[in-house]
Amino acid sequence: MTKVFFYHNAADRVATAASLIARTVGQKKALLVYVPDAAVAAALDRHLWLHPPTGFVPHVDIDSPLAAETPVVIANRLDAIDRDERLFNLAPDVPPGFSRFNSLIEIVGQGDEERLAGRERARFYRDRGYEIQYIDQSGRT
Repeated sequence: MTKVFFYHNAADRVATAASLIARTVGQKKALLVYVPDAAVAAALDRHLWLHPPTGFVPHVDIDSPLAAETPVVIANRLDAIDRDERLFNLAPDVPPGFSRFNSLIEIVGQGDEERLAGRERARFYRDRGYEIQYIDQSGRT
């Protein structure tokens, strides 16, 4: 069964996602980031190019010919790539087909809309029997 992790109270969802992604890649683990919003995807792309300041997190868009070989794939859909280890969700809704992944990482910001959407997703997972681990990001940058 998919393990669900909620990183909540993030001051900046994109920065928190980039930090968690960099840490995951540092552990030599591949991942898929579900971001259907083009503006959020572009912000994440910029963040992964610039942070950490002395490094680079290898990443590509799902349509890149290098997607199968790159540790981080940013996707606006989940049906086009055969990768099922870990999924980062930056969408406001439950990602389609999330149960095929071993781990699902949700990142919830501090805004009212984000919190409400995060609570709805948490309720969805909990009501279906998924165990959820909550990690409070307040006080972290």
